Amino acid sequence: MNILKKLWPKTLRSKSSVAIIVTVAVLLELISTIQFLYARKGIREEVEHRAETELRVKELEIQKVMVAVETAIGNTVWAAERMLERPDSLYSVLRRMVEQNPTIVGAGLMFKADYYPQEGHWFEPYVAQREDGSIDEEQIGSTSHNYLESEFYLNGISAGQGRWSEPYYDNAGAKMMLCTYTIPVHNKKGETVALLGADVSLDWLTSVINANRIYSTSYNVVISRTGQVLVGPEENLILRRTIQEITATYSDTMTQHINRQMLSGQSGHSTITGMNGEKKFVFYAPIDGETGWSMAVVCNDKEIYANLRKVILYLSLLMLAGLALLGYIIYRTARSDRSLQKANAEKERIGSELRIAREIQESMLPKTFPPYPDHEEIDIFASLVPAKEVGGDLYDYHIRDEKLFFCIGDVSGKGVPASLVMAVTRSLFRTVSAREDLPEKIVAAMNASMAETNDSDMFVTLFVGALDLQTGQLHYCNAGHEEPLLIGKGVGLLHADNNIPIGLMPEWNYQGQETLISGGATIFLYTDGLIEAENNTHSQYGKQRMTQTARQILNDCNSCSPETIIEHQAKALHQFVGNAQQSDDLTMLAIRFNKA
Repeated sequence: MNILKKLWPKTLRSKSSVAIIVTVAVLLELISTIQFLYARKGIREEVEHRAETELRVKELEIQKVMVAVETAIGNTVWAAERMLERPDSLYSVLRRMVEQNPTIVGAGLMFKADYYPQEGHWFEPYVAQREDGSIDEEQIGSTSHNYLESEFYLNGISAGQGRWSEPYYDNAGAKMMLCTYTIPVHNKKGETVALLGADVSLDWLTSVINANRIYSTSYNVVISRTGQVLVGPEENLILRRTIQEITATYSDTMTQHINRQMLSGQSGHSTITGMNGEKKFVFYAPIDGETGWSMAVVCNDKEIYANLRKVILYLSLLMLAGLALLGYIIYRTARSDRSLQKANAEKERIGSELRIAREIQESMLPKTFPPYPDHEEIDIFASLVPAKEVGGDLYDYHIRDEKLFFCIGDVSGKGVPASLVMAVTRSLFRTVSAREDLPEKIVAAMNASMAETNDSDMFVTLFVGALDLQTGQLHYCNAGHEEPLLIGKGVGLLHADNNIPIGLMPEWNYQGQETLISGGATIFLYTDGLIEAENNTHSQYGKQRMTQTARQILNDCNSCSPETIIEHQAKALHQFVGNAQQSDDLTMLAIRFNKA
């Protein structure tokens, strides 16, 4: 009996230890399973976010090049129309466009048959920039290069407006893979007599798309409006096979669904099974603009969840070792470490995305002053100081048809969402103002586009103007923005009807106005970050102080440059707010009209 009493506690203790080990093992297994499921879900969401960010960044980079080409050819067509009576001078027009736009590898004019009888049935003056930097000029229209039957000529003539062609290999001019943007050329009677085309090499597209992949085995695909592969994982597929032909033998019906979605300009993401049975995630979206292109990011399931599978395997080995308590401690420690790593990775990711976003924002806004040295009748200076890493303020300007088109805007909200809306707004302004002349039509088109997809209910206050550089006539439209200052013989606010901001009501009828700007006058535009800036006592800088500062500037120098005006306003604002923290983005844009 004494022996049993002595042994009983020991047996009890042994059974308790086993029970503890089994309980801990079961708990660890349960926790591991739950953790795996939640981690898998979190990784999937992270991949989706990174892929969407990748698609948006690549789209903005492509749009930046496309808009630059469209703007360049839009600014050149008027010169070509003026030179129609001097065909030999057309080469200089094309050469100037190629020299001033490094993205354009070649430019040509495709005239209707027998337009210049002395030049023959086909007349296509062409200027190409070679790899060594030299520029060739030649007439490439001939029997062997019958451009009159080409896709981009026939479709460009029938379109009656700017149009991007399907990608092709050019044997006659640039001798490389190209995509051409064409715009009709009219004679004095308004008749279409030719197409002006700018060739863009597809090499830049491949380098942009394949830079900074999400994973080492992930890849990006870009297809044309007809399904031609422009960028893909294998070089022998480019412009040789369509996406429909490549996936025709796939048994996965989801692949065909993605093809239809991409060809119809839709966006989304799905999971597919490849030929070898590997599961892949596909994220796709259209590239905005007139190209009709669509892009997809394809990621391998194995690589996405590789680290997660390793973690689960290690935890299983620890449980099999039977060191329940030690495994529990290691698990808790590892869990803390993973949380810290995840927090650091998240912080680094956010910081990296903000840096990229700020770089994209800065690259989109003009920052070379003076911007147009050849236009002495105009002088421009601008300043943008975001309150955070990225902001929602914007400004832009460009010259087309001897008119200065400009805008300034302020997106509701702060941070990354506002910066994305700002990027879209600026891109829309460039795209729309490249073809529209009246500010109210530009604002209306931008409003309709933004309101259609405004799920976040964000809006943009915007002021758009078009200044005739010959007469000083200013057409403008104000969409809920602050009224500009006119600084000339005196200082006063430019009266502007207060239309609603863009992005709220797609059918709003925006009203435009016009006035005459006298020689030597400066249009000073700003966002509410100037007049609503507060000092330590929460007093605002206000329009009255801004106007007083402008009068003081006018008294000090009658012909102050735009840069001087902005510097004086910034200095006066800094003296007012002192060491108070900046709470809103601050943007100022000054435009001086020098022509008498």
